[in-house]
Amino acid sequence: MTWEDDSGRMTGYPSLIRGFILHCMHAKGQRKSHLKGKYSQTWYVPSQADTVVFDAISSPPPADLVHALRWYNHIKSFQKGSLPGVKKPLGQYGPPGVADTTSASKPAAKKDDDDDIDLFGSDEEEDEETARIKEERLAQYAAKKSKKPTVIAKSSLLLDVKPWDDETDMAKLEECVRSIQMDGLVWGQSKLVPVGYGIKKLQIGCVVEDDKVGTEILEEQITAFEDYVQSMDVAAFNKI
Repeated sequence: MTWEDDSGRMTGYPSLIRGFILHCMHAKGQRKSHLKGKYSQTWYVPSQADTVVFDAISSPPPADLVHALRWYNHIKSFQKGSLPGVKKPLGQYGPPGVADTTSASKPAAKKDDDDDIDLFGSDEEEDEETARIKEERLAQYAAKKSKKPTVIAKSSLLLDVKPWDDETDMAKLEECVRSIQMDGLVWGQSKLVPVGYGIKKLQIGCVVEDDKVGTEILEEQITAFEDYVQSMDVAAFNKI
C-alpha cells in the first residue's frame, strides 16, 4: 500500500526500479503489520498515488513479498478512476524535500550551442545564392551573344524588266536599272530574253538584305524610269 502525507505526496516511495519499490513496500508493510490489514485509516486510504505505482510495477510481486503482494491485490480490486487524489508523475510521489530525478519529469536538457550552427545554411541563403548564380549566367550569356556575329537574312531575286516596245534602247534600260543603289542591294548578272514580236525583256539578278530592301521599293524605283520601263515582275525569289 502506498501512503500520502498532508501535502498529497506519496511518502517513502521515490521513483526507483520495480524491485526496489516492491521491497520498500514489503518492509513498510511489515512495520505497519499492527494495523492488521485495516485500510480504512484516513492516512492509509488507497489513492491515485497507488494507481501510479501499480501501473509502474506492471506485474504481481513475488510470493515472498507478502505485504507488497497484498497491496497489489488490494489496489487491483479497485477501479482506478474511483480512487481519490490527483494523478501525478511517478517521481513526484516521494518524501518531502527530495528532488524528482526520474527521466519523465526531468527538465529539458539545455540546448547545445552546436545546435545553433546551421551546417547546411538556411533556405533564404540558398535562394540568394541561386539567384546570384542565375544572374551571373545570364550576364555571361548576354556577353557571349553580343560577341557572336549577327546573322543577316538575305534573299536572291531574279527580276524581269519589260520595255515598251522593240524600239526601246535595252542597253540604256539596263543602265538605268543598275543606277539604283542602296544599302543592302547588290546587282548581279543580266541577260536579254526574247518575249515575242522582236521585243526582249531584261532579266537581271540581285541579292538584297531582307531588313533593308524589299521588292516593293525595287519595283517603285525601277518603274520610275517610265521612258524605258513598262513593268517589273519578280521571276524568282530564294532565301540565302
